[in-house]
Amino acid sequence: MASTMPLAAEPLAEMRGICKRYGGVQALQNAELKIYPREIHGLLGDNAAGKSTLVKILSGAVARDEGEILFDGRPAQLNSPRDAKALGVETVYQDLALADNLDIASNLFLGRELRYGGLARPFMNRRRMEDEAAALLDRLKINIPNIRQLVRNMSGGQRQCVAIARSVYFNARVIILDEPTAALGVKETQKVFDLVAEMREQGHSVVMISHNLNHVFEMCDRVTVMKTGRVAGTRHISEVTKEDVVTMIMTGAPPSPRGGERLDARSYA
Repeated sequence: MASTMPLAAEPLAEMRGICKRYGGVQALQNAELKIYPREIHGLLGDNAAGKSTLVKILSGAVARDEGEILFDGRPAQLNSPRDAKALGVETVYQDLALADNLDIASNLFLGRELRYGGLARPFMNRRRMEDEAAALLDRLKINIPNIRQLVRNMSGGQRQCVAIARSVYFNARVIILDEPTAALGVKETQKVFDLVAEMREQGHSVVMISHNLNHVFEMCDRVTVMKTGRVAGTRHISEVTKEDVVTMIMTGAPPSPRGGERLDARSYA
């Protein structure tokens, strides 16, 4: 499902020379990442490779010690998740942060409910929230017939789709997905794949953290591999094999270009 469209000339978001220490542990050392418009970008590496720290810095949840972040070529200050959200960065963590006792519309607008009646007597606009939720699911081609269905009664794939849809509604430009297909069956995984592909078609960029190489090679346009806080390399998915990626994960060394060909500079983070 990887896109054959050429990358845009300039990245949407760029992280340069990112460093982060936790006491005596160097979690990130001069980490680099470029995210282009309308791409699905896989982020790979063993545990403690630095993946989670890097995306937490991009999402404003963790402050970097050194380095810079740019959006649309301009320096960006990400001091909190609110700053990141204002720039269009949304994160869907593994736990999904859904309320099982609430329905779809209530989860989509959880903490950001639509209201009416002014500041003096603000009332929750339930009808508008349901209409907006139904329209969003329809736009993203998410097939959940009953908008009032409680999350606890949904399948794992449906729950994942609701969590992703919530990020899309609030004008996300970059959506970070943390292991979006973990613990899902084949059919449920395909539902998530279809949604991620649809988001790209509608102009969103996706950063997907995953340990599943099959899923990465099926979905992603480019892949970045990390090893002990450093970026081992970034390649277009057509330029590497699964064996290449495994070698990068294990050794931290990038593979040589195939056939001696020179890779486009945009293939590197």
